[in-house]
Amino acid sequence: MKIRIKFSKHGSMKFVGHLDLMRFFQKAIRMSGIDICYSKGFRPHPVMSFAAPLGVGLTSDGEYLDIEAHTSRSSKDAMDALNAVMPEGLKVTGYVQLDDHAKTAMSVVKAADYEIWYRQEYEMPPQLSDQETFQALLRQFYTDREEVLITKKTKKSEKVMDFKQLIYEMRMLEPQKKYLDRPALYVNVCTGSTDNVKPELVLEAFYEFAGLSYNPYALQIHRRDVYETDEAGGRRPLLAAGKPL
Repeated sequence: MKIRIKFSKHGSMKFVGHLDLMRFFQKAIRMSGIDICYSKGFRPHPVMSFAAPLGVGLTSDGEYLDIEAHTSRSSKDAMDALNAVMPEGLKVTGYVQLDDHAKTAMSVVKAADYEIWYRQEYEMPPQLSDQETFQALLRQFYTDREEVLITKKTKKSEKVMDFKQLIYEMRMLEPQKKYLDRPALYVNVCTGSTDNVKPELVLEAFYEFAGLSYNPYALQIHRRDVYETDEAGGRRPLLAAGKPL
């Protein structure tokens, strides 16, 4: 049977890289007693895969892990067992059974959305702390332009991308306690194996357009959720593809 697990990542766990996180979940699943399937061969390993691994330093409420299991307890019991062995900063928030023919989360991801705000120890530029100016810059950069051409550099080549087609939404968030009572930024971007836009790349482009100095250490990037395309052509969170046990 196929199982999809949703978890959050906060606090000091944001500094744990993807490979270390994968090793931890392999141990946590064994410790929790989940009857996971193993691959064949000389060195069997748990059958599991992550959807759109998160970058180091980012927090999230929408991380996903797919596993295959021989049997399973109820969703509540399985979540309780996993959370009992989770360190501070990691928490399992969803556990559903997928259809036997369902594709892996990694292969169906189409979008992800993020909240971005300034850390407490950093001052916001005046252009962004003023809400009217912030909104005006976003309109000029994204809303009012027909195309937003950006050069994406890799180790082997450079690729010109039209951000207008790959950023589905970009807007200012009203000040609230979570953002230290300052305005924040919301972006919903294309995410997947074919076209993948990191929020850091969007920030670099926006700051360059606004004539601002971009300091990645000054900003906290938080992933809200990860989405796939539903039957009607819209987007739904990956957890919605399954049903609770």
